[in-house]
Amino acid sequence: MKNIICRVFYSLIFLILLSSCKKENHLIKIEGARIEINDSISDNPDIENFIKPYRENVKKNLDSVLAYAPKTYSKGDGKLNTAIGNLMADIVLEQANPVFKSRTGKTISMVLLNYGGIRAPIPKGNVTSRTAYQVMPFENSIVVIEMKGNHIKKLIEYLQKAQQAHPISGLKLTVDTNFEVVKALINDKEIEDEETYFVATNDYLYNGGSEMYFFKQSGKLYTLNYKIRNAMIDYFKKVDTIAPIVDDRFVQIN
Repeated sequence: MKNIICRVFYSLIFLILLSSCKKENHLIKIEGARIEINDSISDNPDIENFIKPYRENVKKNLDSVLAYAPKTYSKGDGKLNTAIGNLMADIVLEQANPVFKSRTGKTISMVLLNYGGIRAPIPKGNVTSRTAYQVMPFENSIVVIEMKGNHIKKLIEYLQKAQQAHPISGLKLTVDTNFEVVKALINDKEIEDEETYFVATNDYLYNGGSEMYFFKQSGKLYTLNYKIRNAMIDYFKKVDTIAPIVDDRFVQIN
């Protein structure tokens, strides 16, 4: 009898435990509060002391003078080409070409970047790494695309329709009042349909950014693993003064 009572007791305990395990919790309410981070929140001395040497080192690297700009250069200083845009495209050509040539034995023919990629002017005065970060805050890397002349003509058609100062280098484009092509040269030579050209741009544009879909419709892609911003910094380090100008690389004539 005792054994039967024990069995009943343990069975009851088991059933109670089992039923409690099956209980479901239901979320009734979620509450949140906006905590504003402002000057009223006091600094933590320990955290400040830990961060301070890193912050000072970053500031030192960003604000070290690399070159000098005799005037302010803005992307609004020209209609179809601008001094700052010309500078950026020329920098990509000059800095990326040795890398591309060392890996492939070939030479970059021209450069096309996008007007919207210039995010700040270069102000008059000292040029620093911070300047490069402000002008080009994106992580865009330089790529080179193998293009036949007939695909280059699609690139030119894009520039005709855009009617904007997209940075170019190596290409010389003249259009009339209706934006019809009067002259289009690469390295001062007529563009041949079956000729192979190597066009440097960035990975964002290659993937269709700014509606530049013609790049992916072209040939082989070469990735240089070289950011445009780093190319700018490397260029600034080797020159004393930058003095880009608005020129005749993309102009409209009557």
